[in-house]
Amino acid sequence: MKNIFKSKKICRIIILVVVVYTVVYFINQQKKLNKHESEQAYYESQIEEEKQEREELKKSQENMESPDYIEEQARDKMDMFYPDERVYIAQ
Repeated sequence: MKNIFKSKKICRIIILVVVVYTVVYFINQQKKLNKHESEQAYYESQIEEEKQEREELKKSQENMESPDYIEEQARDKMDMFYPDERVYIAQ
């Protein structure tokens, strides 16, 4: 009789250890999965931001070739004016 009880106890202990290990393993896997999902969401948002910035740069580049943009930059950054134009500086 004692041998049967000992083997049942050992089986129960082994089963308990396996179940606990399995639960801990799945919890760790879930944590890793959540971490990877949050990283994926972060990188996807970064990609979207970079795409928007790229579009803005394309528009800016197209503007740079226009005569109005060139004139605006010459006036603002280089203080250039037409020869027959009067410039008043308020102080």
